[in-house]
Amino acid sequence: MKIQLKLQPRADFFEVETAAGITLKELYHTYKEQLPYIVLAGKVNNNVESLETHLEHDCRVEFLDMRTQSANIIYQNSLILLYLKAVQDVLGDVSVDIENSLNRGLYTEIKTGDALSDDQIQQIEKRMRQIVDADVPIVREMVGMEEAKELFHKSGQPERIQLLQDGKGSACGGNMFYSLDGYRDFFYGLMVPSAGYLQHFQVMKYKRGVLLRFPHPSAPDVIPEFVDETTLYKTFGEQHRWGKLMGVHYVSDLNRKIESGQARDLIQLSEALHNQRIVEIADMITKQKKRIILIAGPSSSGKTTFAQRLCIQLRVNGLNPLYMGTDDYFVEREETPLDEFGEKDFENLAAVDIGLFNRNMNDLLEGKEVDLPSFNFLTGHKEFGKRITSIGSSQPIVIEGIHALNEDLTAEIPKEAKFKIYISPLTALNIDSHNRIVTTDHRMLRRMVRDYKYRGHSAQHTIASWPKVRAGEDKNIFPYSNEADVMFNSVHLYEISVLKKYAAPLLADIGPDEPEYSDAQRLLCMLRFFRTIEDDSVIVNNSILREFIGGSVFVD
Repeated sequence: MKIQLKLQPRADFFEVETAAGITLKELYHTYKEQLPYIVLAGKVNNNVESLETHLEHDCRVEFLDMRTQSANIIYQNSLILLYLKAVQDVLGDVSVDIENSLNRGLYTEIKTGDALSDDQIQQIEKRMRQIVDADVPIVREMVGMEEAKELFHKSGQPERIQLLQDGKGSACGGNMFYSLDGYRDFFYGLMVPSAGYLQHFQVMKYKRGVLLRFPHPSAPDVIPEFVDETTLYKTFGEQHRWGKLMGVHYVSDLNRKIESGQARDLIQLSEALHNQRIVEIADMITKQKKRIILIAGPSSSGKTTFAQRLCIQLRVNGLNPLYMGTDDYFVEREETPLDEFGEKDFENLAAVDIGLFNRNMNDLLEGKEVDLPSFNFLTGHKEFGKRITSIGSSQPIVIEGIHALNEDLTAEIPKEAKFKIYISPLTALNIDSHNRIVTTDHRMLRRMVRDYKYRGHSAQHTIASWPKVRAGEDKNIFPYSNEADVMFNSVHLYEISVLKKYAAPLLADIGPDEPEYSDAQRLLCMLRFFRTIEDDSVIVNNSILREFIGGSVFVD
């Protein structure tokens, strides 16, 4: 049997011959010494498969480690299973919620009724390491509907019973349970073959819960330095409160609302909550008399719509903001820095004429007339004389850009004049108490729909370009999120049910011969848990969601 094998993401394929029936795991161990990181799965003819998979025919195989999104999710799911098993061994049959991403890990809550002690947290981590050291197998098994419902009934997880009754348990390969040393649980994704693959993790007490931390894809064998993301924690707490107001905690709750004809109410209430938060932020800016309002966030956060709505609210408060971006401050094209591949790096802070930007902003704050540049993207040069501008003594400037929260961009502007806002769709809606909706997947769905509608790009193009987008965010945006004075959560709890009707057909068009097929299938799997909101006409034209699905008053 011939296999076209690829060892690393940027490596070439080469041909090997092996006996039919070999597992991916066995093939991996043959080349293990040549690989920099632990392999967690394999892509076989563009399908992501467990390492337990047997290869019976000629095929193409790529090994996947944590640097890829699919393998990263497999690591997280497997680590969650290990964590749940250790919690049960240490604390007994207690309820555990896997809540959201936080502090380069996952924020979880263990519901014991009492605050957990440091000793109990240490015991949980110690037990996890014992299981890893013993390399206990993770066993995949199909469970019948009635047995699955009984398991969830005993564990007090009615939302998971509802998903099974919806028929969604079979959406991604059946009622798939995994067991680890006697502990059984349902996960809709793949797992590693055994606990020994989970070498890197940290368990620590945080606020009312517990953080389960693990490596970032950029460094798969290192636990990142802890940075206390207090503002992000509070923002997720706000999202949970919004969920309670709407009666939506899990996907099954959302599905029931849609089925009972309450989608319109959900949409209107969610928009009202967004508007209330924008009013609060505008009031803060007004009360504190801030003049430079800086807005940044990752791709598909809804920055344009948020900035425009904030400007309107500031006008309601009696102010007349000047709105601008930082793209007009690019250095001349020939001065643009190059990335590691020798290509022009437009996302690098050095691609911005920081000196000119700071001089212009300070002159505006002092009431001077300023000749603001306009960048000609065809010629690659700034042009002047078209935007002669001045502002009043109380007039704020609202600035949106990827480096807006980086203090190096505005180092010469007085700190007391600045107000920084971080925006991102931070979903607190999960499939159930143990299966998360990954925020980056949520954002990619937004971008996919927008790319197709406004830029003529296919879903395949969006998926293919996503790793580069994420790398830019990790470098230029996420490290500075803690610099924000406030965070705005741009998510709508109902929105995946709207995005589904736009994104699903685009994803279905990606064929099995395409490298992006496995990611398309993973996203389709997630979307199948959601009921579709077919009529989205009630969504107002200034909604952040309109920036992606069309009909926005702010986006041409």
